[in-house]
Amino acid sequence: MPIITSADLSTNIYSEIITEITRTDNSITDRAVNAAILEAKMYLSRFDLVQLFGTDTTAPAVQDEYLKTLVKDLACWHLIRLSNTNVDYTTYRTAYQDALTALKNIQSGGLQPQGWPYQDTHAETAPPGDAISWQSNPKRQNYY
Repeated sequence: MPIITSADLSTNIYSEIITEITRTDNSITDRAVNAAILEAKMYLSRFDLVQLFGTDTTAPAVQDEYLKTLVKDLACWHLIRLSNTNVDYTTYRTAYQDALTALKNIQSGGLQPQGWPYQDTHAETAPPGDAISWQSNPKRQNYY
């Protein structure tokens, strides 16, 4: 069970508007929710995503209402891009941009969500690559 389902969007957008946008095709709402979850996961890759977002069969271990709100804002934006019938487009665009800003702040370490587990990064389980890069200027060749 993922962090949100299409039924959870009714707190951010009226269900009759969802029905009007999707024309009773629930797969459109499901795709918008899945796109929002994937977009949020891209920003939060340093955290344990299974515990935060759950899987198709398991519920998330961490119940964070703020994260759910961010994902719902992303999902509503993905949904109303299809058709913005009877919704204030700028309000949802602002909510989408605010959610992205919050996710970027969490990603950069500017915000530290309480209780969110980090990935297990032991030497055996660490992903390949390095999150830190360094470089220097090329060696100078001065002769006098």
